[in-house]
Amino acid sequence: MAELFLEILSEEIPARMQKRAADDLKRLVSDGLKEAGLDFESANTYVTPRRLTLVVDGLPTETSDISEERRGPRTDAPEKAVQGFLGSVGLTLDKVEKRETDKGEFYFVKIEKKGQKTAELLPSLIEVELAALPWPKSMRWANRRERWVRPIQSILCIFGGNVIETKHGQTMANNKTSTHRFLTNAVIEVKDFSDYKKALETGHVLIDPADRMAKIKADAEALAKKAKLSLIDDPALLEEVAGLVEWPVTLIGTIDDEFMDVPPEVLTTTMRKNQKYFALGDKKGNLAPNFIVVANKETPDGGAVIVAGNERVLRARLADAKFFWDQDRKKTLASRTPQLKDITFHAKLGTLDEKIDRVQALAADLADEVGADKDQVRSAARLAKADLVTGMVTEFADLQGLMGRYYALNDGESPEVANAIAEHYAPQGPSDACPTAPVSVAVALADKIDTLVGFWAIDEKPTGSKDSYALRRAALGVIRLVIENNLRMPLLNIFESARAAGGYKTDKDEALTDLLSFFADRLKVHLKEKGVRHDLISAVFALGNEDDLVRLLARVEALGAFLETEDGANLLTAYKRTANILRIEEKNDKTSYDKAADAKALEQAEEQELHKVLTFVIDEISQNLAVEDYAKAMAKLASLRAPVDAFFDEVTVNCEDATLRVNRLRLLSQIRTTMNQVADFSQIEGGER
Repeated sequence: MAELFLEILSEEIPARMQKRAADDLKRLVSDGLKEAGLDFESANTYVTPRRLTLVVDGLPTETSDISEERRGPRTDAPEKAVQGFLGSVGLTLDKVEKRETDKGEFYFVKIEKKGQKTAELLPSLIEVELAALPWPKSMRWANRRERWVRPIQSILCIFGGNVIETKHGQTMANNKTSTHRFLTNAVIEVKDFSDYKKALETGHVLIDPADRMAKIKADAEALAKKAKLSLIDDPALLEEVAGLVEWPVTLIGTIDDEFMDVPPEVLTTTMRKNQKYFALGDKKGNLAPNFIVVANKETPDGGAVIVAGNERVLRARLADAKFFWDQDRKKTLASRTPQLKDITFHAKLGTLDEKIDRVQALAADLADEVGADKDQVRSAARLAKADLVTGMVTEFADLQGLMGRYYALNDGESPEVANAIAEHYAPQGPSDACPTAPVSVAVALADKIDTLVGFWAIDEKPTGSKDSYALRRAALGVIRLVIENNLRMPLLNIFESARAAGGYKTDKDEALTDLLSFFADRLKVHLKEKGVRHDLISAVFALGNEDDLVRLLARVEALGAFLETEDGANLLTAYKRTANILRIEEKNDKTSYDKAADAKALEQAEEQELHKVLTFVIDEISQNLAVEDYAKAMAKLASLRAPVDAFFDEVTVNCEDATLRVNRLRLLSQIRTTMNQVADFSQIEGGER
């Protein structure tokens, strides 16, 4: 067993492309090795801004001998088919065997391949996989024809201590690489991966992104602690910055006091987006007038010149942000709303101003449902999108809504209205906080439901993986808003209000029912993460007209708890047996047995007892469901287990007496009907489908 070790050294690889490139290199080379008959113990990749590295451990030094038998066409097959087979195996007719089988006489050939040395296979294999590496963007340089993300400087490829003479374009592999281009800039020879890693670390290169991230975080936290501050956690920025440096050196800089009256979110966004700086907080939890910058080299002055340069650049950036902040506040949000008439929301759904009209009407309808003040709801809905035409949001789109809150407060709007403007986009993902304030909830619901109903009205629904308008995210947002705020809201009624507000001319029932089915699918996705079985949701939705999500979940929870009991599991099995019998007999007889059984015609004690219990239970369950006491309804179902078990043990359903048979089938139908009051048990795993 030996080690394969490969490095491609190039000019700087964009940070956003590094991880994908490392994964693709590992996948391509691993697949190529397996196709060549070479198994291995492990494969790992490492990436820096300048180098892409792969190490494969436990690779055999040669492939195994192969002996296989291949069957060809029948001996009486057309000549063309026979010649095609002979060509595929590279033999003549006199070298193949005729053999009789139970399907006739066929040609057979035994193919034997001697194993090859791995070192002989690797050059062409690596060359092919390097050429196949899919970069989002690639380039040519000088007079070369090969492509790479950035110009390649060298290729290092070693197997078992020896150089593998592979190449990419005009660049031939050797056993050399370069250290950090600023701190040492030396060309070194290596013999294996361990030697390579140590030599590079000595040469100020950390090849493992995890090591660079750990160093950045530890050093930044130490600098912050020394300044009596705290590092504001930003995992995404940490990963990105680790992709910009090979030898991270953390430094602390200062923000001019004149910029500290700008909203902290603006400052952090500017630092993060434009400069890749880490923000710091003080002991009170406020944004500190300092930042962390990560350099790619050590300097004799301890980074003083680097810090001064970055402070100067940041000062210019923040000056722009402060300008937007000061200018935007000269106009009220209300005065900006006419500009929304010039922005198209969707060609078939009108302008943003028209959307706001619809959202405002729907939000006012929802105000009573969520316990919100209608005047505040109308104001928040009217102003919700106004910050989109401000200079700050034009520059930093991520701040939409958030800046609206600041500007609304500046205009003298109530905190409830201002917060609703900021929160009406939420929640935008599973980790995003869900609004709880009534005004915020009303506007957030109205905005998302208007979008969903509108796109359903124009038949622009998600298909497969395509969801250009983020409608799945909008539906999940509605689901979270309803569930987490325990809102008792029939969705179909709200959909109809939104449809009416938009004046959409469409088949109301079909479009809105289809939208409700879409919600059912999204609900399954949402609850799957919480461990809720999707089939239970289907079983409740299948009852029809269930568009109260809170009530639906209560029923699902009760159903799940019931099925986990012995009575529940056994009753589900009994339901399956019942449904199977009815399905077969109703199909054979071309009739339905959904009429009530005749109590006087029941002969055996077991069927009489079952009828008695069913008569009582079906009424009790109806009462329980009417008051949404699903636990009691499930308890009533559990009481069916004993009489149902006794019935199947002692009673022959398909007896010779036709009248008795029909009556017993009707009794089975009553079992099915009674259980289906609670949920459609045919949708549950293990039930009849």
